Amino acid sequence: MNPQADNPLLDIRGLSKTYLGRHNLADRLSGRQQTRVQAVSDVSFDIRAGEVLGLIGESGCGKSTLGRSILRLHEPTTGTVTFDGVDVTGLDDAAMKAMRRRMQIIFQDPYASLNPRRTVAEIVGLPLKLHGLAPTPAEMRDKVAAIVEKVGLKTAHLDRYPHQFSGGQRQRIGIARALVSNPEFIVCDEPVSALDVSIQAQIIELLTDLKQEMGLTYLFISHDISVIGYLSDRVAVMYLGEIVEMGPVESILARPRHPYTQSLMSAVPEVETSARKARVRLTGDLPSPLSPPAGCKFHTRCPLAIDICRKTAPRTEPVGNGHQAACHRLAENLSLLDPVQ
Repeated sequence: MNPQADNPLLDIRGLSKTYLGRHNLADRLSGRQQTRVQAVSDVSFDIRAGEVLGLIGESGCGKSTLGRSILRLHEPTTGTVTFDGVDVTGLDDAAMKAMRRRMQIIFQDPYASLNPRRTVAEIVGLPLKLHGLAPTPAEMRDKVAAIVEKVGLKTAHLDRYPHQFSGGQRQRIGIARALVSNPEFIVCDEPVSALDVSIQAQIIELLTDLKQEMGLTYLFISHDISVIGYLSDRVAVMYLGEIVEMGPVESILARPRHPYTQSLMSAVPEVETSARKARVRLTGDLPSPLSPPAGCKFHTRCPLAIDICRKTAPRTEPVGNGHQAACHRLAENLSLLDPVQ
């Protein structure tokens, strides 16, 4: 999968998102500190036009928060998001509304993301109504019918309600809603994780075909490295709100350099062969973002951690061919995935 252009369509610099806990009068009178959750911490990357950037990491690492902060569905705390040369974070409400026609999202849950009281025609047609893209009801219905057919549904479905469809069909409705305004950039927020495996394959193929046909750019969020490996041009690996490794998909899959990425790779099921890769067994759970570890955030679970990892956060360093990682032990070229006989 080759990007259609080398120019960054999306440029993200120093993006952070902090959520503040409730702080009522009793808390203030008692001197109790307001809780802070650092969901995304100082993230920077770009996405070129026509590219698929895969974003992977464990549940709770901040992937969805990052995707929604890019679209300002959640307001970023700090940092900038530049889309096609425009600083999105600085737009007022009217300008942001216009920009959202070009930047859309496909949500994870096809059951919760559709209004059960609206028909398919109303759900899919809402972006056209909000952005004034269909002056007459007839034109709106024609545009809705065209996109519904493009995602594999029938025009006979337009007057039905979400509960009358399967999970895969509901996700197709969500995809149609995201695409009806003819956007350029789509955040795909785990769009297949709630579906059966056979349906996942159909939706993935649909998204691939639509990308080629409509010239789309994706940020594809998933916790499944097999899906990311199939779809993506580049991969970003996220851990506890930070990007710990990033690079071309071939390089990441062939030689992951960060121990966390290696642990994700080792969890992928494989057909038994004579030379089995090592299994990386992480100890402990993902630390709480309420009190992240000092130094490298991964050191509490990392089999390669040394003293400096516990004290100093590593810098992101290049390892060649557009591949970069943040680990104190990069120079040692260590791997937890060497084959085991």
